[in-house]
Amino acid sequence: MPAPADMTGKAALVTGGASGLGRATALALARAGADICIVDRNAAGLDETEAMLRAQGVQVLVHETDLSIAEKCSYAVAAAHEKFGRLDALCNVAGVIRMSNSAEMAIADWNFILAVNLSAPFHMIQSAIPHLLEVGGAVVNVASTASFFGQAYLAAYCASKAGIANLTKALAMEFMHKPIRFNAVAPGGMATGIMGSFGIPEDIDQTLLGRYMPIRGLIEVDQVAEMIAYLASPAASNYHGACITVDNGTTAG
Repeated sequence: MPAPADMTGKAALVTGGASGLGRATALALARAGADICIVDRNAAGLDETEAMLRAQGVQVLVHETDLSIAEKCSYAVAAAHEKFGRLDALCNVAGVIRMSNSAEMAIADWNFILAVNLSAPFHMIQSAIPHLLEVGGAVVNVASTASFFGQAYLAAYCASKAGIANLTKALAMEFMHKPIRFNAVAPGGMATGIMGSFGIPEDIDQTLLGRYMPIRGLIEVDQVAEMIAYLASPAASNYHGACITVDNGTTAG
């Protein structure tokens, strides 16, 4: 894969920037020269990422907020554009995952997972489109291998990630004749903080969980982040409506 194009003078907004894939994505874009707005609700994690980004010599805006609230998504985009005077890339990386028996899943859990994983990216995109059209920018969404096959005890997560994959394609078609690109990355299981939030319920069928264990092991977070940064950059100008799997072959068959 080619290295990301020179992003010097460009600005990117990355959600979920306090840790994991969001942090790695922000750092990858900073290495390419982009100024970065990081968005998350984890203040301590944002501070850590900010220090890492500033060490790269780029401008940084920290925006602490809860993306499960629709109007706060538009505030985040507005803050980034006001700070940098432009927005060239929106990377929707923030995500949550909770396991549960579907018959017992709390309505609040369902609503929260869909709000963060699916609704928030859409609201972010809505607000960012005018700015991205001005500069011929790009949106990169984070889907999952769960976008493509069902996984027991993860109904809400699978629904949200399948939605993100097809949302990406729908927007790519809608804006086919406009100077903006929409793509997605679908990673397999990664060694990130999100893995610790599974909250495996009691009395589950362990044989069902074993079906989703990657034969080749967990995915390297930095490799996924580099793919996101590449798709966000002008170097990926011919990618539009793609959903790139980075999963060690999990969805191959």
